[in-house]
Amino acid sequence: MALAAAPKTVTLDVKNMTCELCPITVKKSLDKMSGVRSVKVDFNKKTAVVTYDPDKARTEALTKATTNAGYPSTLHK
Repeated sequence: MALAAAPKTVTLDVKNMTCELCPITVKKSLDKMSGVRSVKVDFNKKTAVVTYDPDKARTEALTKATTNAGYPSTLHK
């Protein structure tokens, strides 16, 4: 039996968040993805901290999800 991969946490830098409703849209776009366990969006820092199952989700898919919702994101360095 294979062990499940440990969850990973990444921080995304999110663009275009200009109002208090923006983080809700960003969170929803990530929450509905397979493998995502938790999302914390910080409006002031313009970031989203995402904990996910690396077997089910990839960082490229996370950034694509926010971009498709109108909020381009990149992996925080």
